[in-house]
Amino acid sequence: MLSSVRSFSLSAFIFFVFFSSLTFASESDHKYQPDDPITLWVNKVGPYNNPQETYNYYILPFCHPGVNPAHKWGGLGEVLGGNELIDSQIDIKFQKNVDKGTICQLELDEAKVKQFKDAIENNYWFEFFVDPEISIHGGISSKLKRHSRCWVSIDDLPLWGFVGELHPDKNSDNGKHVLYTHKNIVIKYNKDQIIHVNLTQGSPKPLEAGRVLDMTYAIKWLPTNVTFARRFDVYLDYPFFEHQIHWFSVFNSFMMVIFLTGLVSMILMRTLRNDYAKYAREDDDLETLERDVSEESGWKLVHGDVFRPPRGLVLLSAVVGTGAQLALLVLLVILLAIVGTLYVGRGAIVTTFILCYAFTSFISGYVSGGMYSRNGGKSWIKSMILSASLFPFLCFGIGFILNTIAIFYGSLAAIPFGTMVVVFVIWAFISFPLALLGTVVGRNWSGAPNNPCRVKTIPRPIPEKKWYLTPSVVSLMGGLLPFGSIFIEMYFVFTSFWNYKVYYVYGFMLLVFLILVIVTVCVTIVGTYFLLNAENYHWQWTSFFSAASTAVYVYLYSVYYYYVKTKMSGFFQTSFYFGYTLMFCLGLGILCGAVGYLGSNLFVRRIYRNIKCD
Repeated sequence: MLSSVRSFSLSAFIFFVFFSSLTFASESDHKYQPDDPITLWVNKVGPYNNPQETYNYYILPFCHPGVNPAHKWGGLGEVLGGNELIDSQIDIKFQKNVDKGTICQLELDEAKVKQFKDAIENNYWFEFFVDPEISIHGGISSKLKRHSRCWVSIDDLPLWGFVGELHPDKNSDNGKHVLYTHKNIVIKYNKDQIIHVNLTQGSPKPLEAGRVLDMTYAIKWLPTNVTFARRFDVYLDYPFFEHQIHWFSVFNSFMMVIFLTGLVSMILMRTLRNDYAKYAREDDDLETLERDVSEESGWKLVHGDVFRPPRGLVLLSAVVGTGAQLALLVLLVILLAIVGTLYVGRGAIVTTFILCYAFTSFISGYVSGGMYSRNGGKSWIKSMILSASLFPFLCFGIGFILNTIAIFYGSLAAIPFGTMVVVFVIWAFISFPLALLGTVVGRNWSGAPNNPCRVKTIPRPIPEKKWYLTPSVVSLMGGLLPFGSIFIEMYFVFTSFWNYKVYYVYGFMLLVFLILVIVTVCVTIVGTYFLLNAENYHWQWTSFFSAASTAVYVYLYSVYYYYVKTKMSGFFQTSFYFGYTLMFCLGLGILCGAVGYLGSNLFVRRIYRNIKCD
C-alpha cells in the first residue's frame, strides 16, 4: 500500500513539473535568422466594453486566408480563456520591410456592410499575435490611443485595434461608418529576437454596398536596446497598481490586524483568566457558594454541549476540508506567480490553478475525513464523495449554464468538448482519487476523538438573549471586517479581470491574503466567544458562516462595481460577469468559512482544556 502511494505521488509530481514547465518561455526558443518566416495569428474580436463576449475573428467578413488555415492551439488555460489563433497567411519575414502589401480585395455587399456597421456601433476590437510561441496576454485599455483617425497599440507581441469608427456626418444622425483598410505594423527587435510590436491603422473607407476595398498592410523593422527579459514591461501599468492608495490600503489592513490580534489577546489573557479564576474557586462557605452558583453564567455552563456534533456534519466536514484545500491552493498559486511571473502567460494562471487544485485535493480529504471521524460520523461513502466533488460540481453547474449561453451566442467563451474531457479526466483520475486517499488517511491518522469535555446525553436548553447575540446576526456581522481588509485589493483584482489590465503585483496579493486569514480568524474567535458567553453552543456552523459572510459583501461590491465602474451591457456579458463572480465568491466563502471554523475550533478546545469538566 505504502509503495503504491509513493509511486502515485512520484508520478503526480513528475506530471505537475512537466505541465508547469510548459508555462515558462525560454529565451533560446525565440531566436530568428534574417528572412525567417514570422506568423501573424488572428485571435478574436468582440465589443470592447464586454470583455468576455468574444468571437472568432472571421465572424466578421474580413479577408479569409483560404481553405483550412493553420490553427494555433495553446494550453488548457488558453482555451478556457476563449482564444483561437488562426494563421492570417500574411507574408512577414524577419528584418524584411514591406512598404505596402495587399492582403486581399474586399467586395462589400449589403450583408457585409450591415455586419461591419453593427461591429463599429458596438465598438468592436480585435486581437492579433506575432510570434505567439511566447504565451502572453495583456491589457489594452491604457494602450489603445487614437492618432489621426486610427487606433494605435503600443505593445509587445499582441496587436490590438478597432474594426472602424463613426465619423460625424451632417446627413446622418448616427454618423458615417468607416472601416480601417490599412494596417501598419512596426516590429522592434534586439539582435535575433522580437521585442515589441506596434500597430497603426489607417486608410478609413466608408462602408457602401457594391464597393471594393483594398485591404493592405506594411511591415517595418526597427532595432531596439530593450532586452528579451524586459519585453513584457510594456504591459504593466505601474502608476495604477503601485499608486499610494494601494500601499495605504495594505497599511490600514495591517493596522486592523494589530487591533484585532490585540483584542483576541485581551480576551484570552484577561477575560478568560478571570473566568478561570472564578470557575476554579472552591469556597467552603455555603452562602458564598450559593451566590456564585446563582451568578454563574457564560461559556463554562455549556461545557457539556459545546463539543456536541453539529447538524449536517457531512456537509460541514466537506466545506471545511474544501476550504482548507482552497486556502493552500491560493497560497501556492500566489507563490508560483511571484516566482515564475505567471502573468506573462496567456492562460497560465488558469492552467496552474486547475493543476494545483487537482494535486492539493489530498488536503481536502484529509481535513474532512479527520473532522468527520472526530465527531463520530458513520456515513463515510457520502462524506468521501461530497468532499471530493462539492466545489468542482458547484463550478460545473455555474459553468454549464454559462457555456450554454456562450454556445447559443456562438462565442469563443464556449468551452470545446475536448477541453471538457481534459478537465474531467484531471478531476476523475487525479483530484478524486487523491481526495479519497486523503479521507482514508485523515480518518486513521487524525480521526480519534480528543474533546476536552464529555458531551452530556441531554442537550442543554439555550436561553433567549438579545438580538445581536443570535447566530444569524453574529454570522452576518462577522464578514464586515474581513471584507474591509480586502476591499481595496478587490478593486485592483476586478479592474484587472474586467478592464484589460495585467495583474502582476502578487506580492501585494500575498500580503492581503495573509491579512485576510488573520483578520478572519480573529473576528470569528471574538464572535464565537460572545456566542458561547450567551450560552449558545451551536458555534460550529455559526463560526463557518460568520467567516463565509465575507463573500456576501464581496458579491454586493461586485454589483456596485458592475453598475458604477464598467460599461458592460447585454445578457451575455451580464451573465458571465455575475456567473464568474458567483463562482469566485463561492470559493472565497468556503475558504474563509473553513479558516474561521478551524480558528474557532482551536480557540474552543483551548479554553475548555483548562477548566474542570464534570
